[in-house]
Amino acid sequence: MTATAILTLIVIYFSILFVISHVTSKKNSDNDAFFKANKNAKWYLVAFGMIGTALSGVTFISVPGQVGSPEVQFKYFQFVLGNAIGFILIAKGLLPLYYRMNLTSIYGYIEQRLGHVSYKTAATIFLISRTIGSAARLYLVVLVLQRYVFDEFGVPFWATVFGSLALIFAYTYRGGLKTIIITDTLQTLFLVSSVVFTIFFICNSLDYSLPQAFEAVKESNYSKIFFYEDWLKGNYWIKQILGGIFVTIAMVGLDQDLMQKNLSCKNIGEAQKNMFTFTGIFVVINLFFLSVGALLYLYAENHGIAIPMVDGKPRTDLLFPEIAFNHLSLIPAIVFLLGLTAATFATTDSALTALTTSFCVDFLGMDKAENQGKNSVRTRHAVHIGFSALMFVVILIIYLLNSDSVVAMIFKIAAYTYGPLLGLYGFGLFVKTKTVKERWVPLVCILAPALTFAISSYSSTWFGDYQFAEELIIVNGALTFFGLWLISKPADRETRF
Repeated sequence: MTATAILTLIVIYFSILFVISHVTSKKNSDNDAFFKANKNAKWYLVAFGMIGTALSGVTFISVPGQVGSPEVQFKYFQFVLGNAIGFILIAKGLLPLYYRMNLTSIYGYIEQRLGHVSYKTAATIFLISRTIGSAARLYLVVLVLQRYVFDEFGVPFWATVFGSLALIFAYTYRGGLKTIIITDTLQTLFLVSSVVFTIFFICNSLDYSLPQAFEAVKESNYSKIFFYEDWLKGNYWIKQILGGIFVTIAMVGLDQDLMQKNLSCKNIGEAQKNMFTFTGIFVVINLFFLSVGALLYLYAENHGIAIPMVDGKPRTDLLFPEIAFNHLSLIPAIVFLLGLTAATFATTDSALTALTTSFCVDFLGMDKAENQGKNSVRTRHAVHIGFSALMFVVILIIYLLNSDSVVAMIFKIAAYTYGPLLGLYGFGLFVKTKTVKERWVPLVCILAPALTFAISSYSSTWFGDYQFAEELIIVNGALTFFGLWLISKPADRETRF
């Protein structure tokens, strides 16, 4: 598939998104539509659209790419099972709380429970966490587009990043969440179709029927799910499941991005139906992604394809696009590109909307009637531009760092940035009789990740070769919780929830 053909397809794709944006924002583009979709979103559209937001281009490329490592294989599915448990806990525990309090920003709970400084601290943690995480996700896809499209036209990497963010800004700045719910539904359709068709095309290339493909994956060296052998290693099953539970609670239940979609439903019943439906689809689609990974490595072995190199290092993230663009026919390449583009931009457009919402509500008070004039819409547009620019800078920094595996980097970042949110909400929800001395809260939320980093760095020395994996977020949350306990004081009755 030529670079010109890929670029033409991307132009057509974004043209469709712009049409949707124009239609959804034509009648109403005020702040209520941007922040909450006028509280009128259909739960089934939200559930399906959330798949694209939750998965991202990282899942699309990096998860299949990791399957080739003997220490990884289908290890990620252990983590996914933990995710599923976390989603259920969110639906039964956090969503009823958010709906009962009628929140626009979920960090409003922290303000009412622990106070103003704690509230600003929680919102700041989200802004930092989501900006870095979303930038990392977009970076991976821009890297693919750069390698297979824009290098051929002599376009520098920074210009590709700028153009991608400019397109996302252009179709989200007016309609916000109201637009995102529709565009994410379309993009998820592309993503799911892409995974299914990719499995079909690879099976066809290997002369496998679907039952034969299932058996080949099962008998391969790539399909081991549960790792029981050594509890000191990061791939041990209990670590992965526990990490999956707590990472999900932090990165979904305590994250304005995905919760903003849930809060756009009419009532708690529809929001919970959304979460349960989403959970089932999420588990199945991740199993498909892992199967794609095993089939890709079987295909590579069969055809003598080496893992692509970047700056002298093998990049498993690039195996999928390498096979799709250079070794399969035109139709599979188009299917791959649609899936990759959908997965990535569904995540990034949603993140930019959530970041704008959080800043406008948590720091500028735009959910209050006195701050909802004509100038507030103009201010919201400026905030949207600001976060687009910030994400641009972060992507360039990640590019300079040149991490080997983006999926590993994202969960490592999450362990440090979302851990304090886990501690704040844990303290607020489970220590009913106490509140905190607020001036010390920011310090606790800085010291906890710093201590977590030290523990992770020296774990092999201090704990007999123990290797932390995704469960590191539990350590970070526990340290934050303990720090808040140390600075606690008796709570007034009206602050207890």
